[in-house]
Amino acid sequence: MAAGDQGDEGRTIAEGLRDGAAILAAAGIDNPRLESRLLLAHALGCSTEDLIRDLAAKPVLSGFDALLARRAAHEPMAFILGWREFWSLRFRVSPATLIPRPDSETIVEAALALFPSPQSPSRVLDLGTGTGCLLLSVLRERPASFGVGIDISERAARLARQNACDLGLGSRAAFLCGDWGESVSGRFDLVLSNPPYIASAELAALMPDVAEHEPASALDGGRCGLAAYRAIIQTLPRLLTPAGAAVLELGIGQSDAVRAIAEAAGFQVETRPDLSGTVRAIILHPLP
Repeated sequence: MAAGDQGDEGRTIAEGLRDGAAILAAAGIDNPRLESRLLLAHALGCSTEDLIRDLAAKPVLSGFDALLARRAAHEPMAFILGWREFWSLRFRVSPATLIPRPDSETIVEAALALFPSPQSPSRVLDLGTGTGCLLLSVLRERPASFGVGIDISERAARLARQNACDLGLGSRAAFLCGDWGESVSGRFDLVLSNPPYIASAELAALMPDVAEHEPASALDGGRCGLAAYRAIIQTLPRLLTPAGAAVLELGIGQSDAVRAIAEAAGFQVETRPDLSGTVRAIILHPLP
């Protein structure tokens, strides 16, 4: 039975959830029951717990049908809901930004381990800031820090600024448009980045949720997937303080290649795995 066959006011919540899950499963969506619950709760402006408590209710579900159609077309759930959780914080998202992913929390963990004191780092730079999730997560944990986020997209920079204000960090962060570190002056104790690292020829093979909806500029790392690393690393000698460090996210299997680029530029290098054991973060220290 397709959603809507019983009429907008004829379906109970339980029936809507069932129909929604069937539509999403037919579209090849993973976890269709969970996503059906999330979409129906969003449509009704309530929590998923409220849905379960009131399965026999018969609210108007026309808005739910529209959301199901979007998700069945593989629009990312985060774009439909308008937010994504990262580091236990809620970040607004839009098609101008990469959707924050759990893997990137490895970058935050590595950065905080480098600066365990709540009084440091003093200045943080986030290159390719997107939603601002890396920078703002660090600022939330380090109350004496001030951060600057750079993104080539003006829409992304505006969204990151809005996220900073939502999180009560608006006075401790500035967001600017620019091309990696070329548009930045001054020195920073910590530089963060989740650069685009997918090889150009591999973009078309990404799942449609990513390839057709997330911005290519946040995904396309050039012919070998390393273009952004080269651009960032060449600016680090003038951006980092002598005791500073850069923490960059890595794509799967890129550790050796990025290490070689960094060591050739005169940096000491260490890496950190994510929870699955994949090397996900590379840490660069200026040589003494």
